[in-house]
Amino acid sequence: MTNPYATAQPLSPADEKLWATLIHVGGIFFGFLPAVIGYLILRDRGPFVHAHTATAFNFQLTIVIAYAVGTVTSWIGVGLLLLLAAGVVDLIFSILAAMAANRGELYTYPLSITFVS
Repeated sequence: MTNPYATAQPLSPADEKLWATLIHVGGIFFGFLPAVIGYLILRDRGPFVHAHTATAFNFQLTIVIAYAVGTVTSWIGVGLLLLLAAGVVDLIFSILAAMAANRGELYTYPLSITFVS
């Protein structure tokens, strides 16, 4: 019988790179959900995946804030530009982060607010 309170097994370096890459790519298609789920489930499975999930989570929360501000201010017109800019920034920086994770490098999103570490 296995111990249900045992700590999670560390991931192999290849698996850490894979999950980090998938979390960044998932942010493009599903917003902040992959980052939240990845952070909660994978943060204790290795230092590389922990760093990437925390970084992705912080960035996706920053993007959610930008979308909220853009939505509220869209009646002025400037909000529409903010919504467009947030979408483009999310796409470009998530691709750059996924590429860095796939190479085994750490990545720090520019313009990101740090909520978790």
